[in-house]
Amino acid sequence: MTSAQASTQTSTVTAYAAAAAGQPLTRTTIERRALAAHDINVEIHYTGICHSDIHQVHGDWGKGLFPMVPGHEITGIVAETGSEVTTHQVGDRVGVGVIINSCGRCDNCAAGRQQYCTGGGSVETYGDLDRYRNDEPTQGGYSTHIVVDEHFAYRIPKELSLQQAAPLLCAGITTYSPLKHWNAGPGTKVAVIGLGGLGHVAVKVAHALGADVTVLSQSLRKKDDGLRLGADHYYATSDPKTFEELAGTFDLIICTVSAPLDVDAHLSLLTTEGTLVYLGVPDQPISTGVFSLLTGRRSLAGSLIGGVPETQEMLDFCAEHGIGADVEVVRADQINEAFQRVLNSDVRYRFVIDNSTI
Repeated sequence: MTSAQASTQTSTVTAYAAAAAGQPLTRTTIERRALAAHDINVEIHYTGICHSDIHQVHGDWGKGLFPMVPGHEITGIVAETGSEVTTHQVGDRVGVGVIINSCGRCDNCAAGRQQYCTGGGSVETYGDLDRYRNDEPTQGGYSTHIVVDEHFAYRIPKELSLQQAAPLLCAGITTYSPLKHWNAGPGTKVAVIGLGGLGHVAVKVAHALGADVTVLSQSLRKKDDGLRLGADHYYATSDPKTFEELAGTFDLIICTVSAPLDVDAHLSLLTTEGTLVYLGVPDQPISTGVFSLLTGRRSLAGSLIGGVPETQEMLDFCAEHGIGADVEVVRADQINEAFQRVLNSDVRYRFVIDNSTI
């Protein structure tokens, strides 16, 4: 279907949704809006299962909007375009990530940091109300199609498979953004806490940037994987000797886990003016002694995905360096099982739904 034939009516599509917090996902139908002038309709081929999908479905982060169709790691093919779309054409390979709208006027939006929109806040791909479109509820990528504004859809380079590219729309940009912001590269020492869905991509990206990369994990169980993915070193944090040996070592530590940490112990691993950046979201507030920061002018920071231009930059960087997520493709009827396997840490390293099975 061409732009001249673009739909002027809403469409009914098949999806997997949770009816209420904590409920299993079941097959259903949802309505997608008619295409506005700058919208594209994407036929979804693959959607990654992010740990945040599980948090949202389980209501771990507060009251959500239900029924909820999760999914913000989306790749597919443009099926239709609105009348004024200029960035994508029918047949293009595209991705959709964590946010699908923002005010477009605040300083952060103007600077390409839409994830930090202060003019009303960014709009998440699912479980949100699009305050820039009559407060319509958003539904995510566990579905056959999604309609989005062209400016929040990204070009997927031909060097990346749609399967391996899907998790890059969250795990990729979530790790790429802080690594770039804190200048990971040749001559820097970077540690990645956790070798999971985020951590395994962080290792690949940090290695490609030229940093000396260390994985800090509870055990040495995944050591062979870590070294294969690009880590130079691998240590078990369950061994107290690790903190003695690595004291004052790292310029940057990227925390990709949600489990509680001894923050002071990990801050002690930083060099003078080093930074510990949180990407994972623990269930409870973190605690640290101020002297852990004062000693060495160390910093404790956080980072949230990336804006539109940086996300495209990340995809191009990953294509150039042959970086994709390590994925296990599952059918739609395996989603609930996959959720449980994620909770059991039984995936290496990202589940991706084959949306043709929906």
